[in-house]
Amino acid sequence: MSEETTTTRVATPPADQVERGGERPPQGKRISTTRKPRRIGGGVPSDPVADMLTRVRNAAGARHESVSVPASRTKVEIARILKAEGFISAYDQPSARELVLRMKYIGGKVPAVSGLRRISKPGLRVYARKTEMPRVLGGLGIAIVSTSSGVMTGKEAERKGLGGEVLALVW
Repeated sequence: MSEETTTTRVATPPADQVERGGERPPQGKRISTTRKPRRIGGGVPSDPVADMLTRVRNAAGARHESVSVPASRTKVEIARILKAEGFISAYDQPSARELVLRMKYIGGKVPAVSGLRRISKPGLRVYARKTEMPRVLGGLGIAIVSTSSGVMTGKEAERKGLGGEVLALVW
């Protein structure tokens, strides 16, 4: 990274301070200070699940073979559901801090994941009762729901008679 250099002018002290023996810098002397440039972005995302979904969406659009995301129990469960429903070919957790998802392509060209949408966000949680589970594309897609019995699809939650927080829709 390059450092940005800025210069500032030194203010001249009042005449009474100079008479009392205070040092007076030469007029117009510039003092150079260096400061590091501001970092934009980076750091920890405020919504890790949305970050995972965005990485998967971007990897599918760019036709990457795999995508790596920081691991958490919720993300591993979401990856398990995506694998079981046929949206990704495999997932692996090489370390406790990393989760690698292998993307799946139909005919080697068209991504199996054509769309992902985060529904419940940190600023606005969205819940669904057991009778109000969302249907995605008339049953062609899935809703990922966090229930009291764990993370599962909307169909599983409906079958078990559970409601919960609607995390995402995948189609």
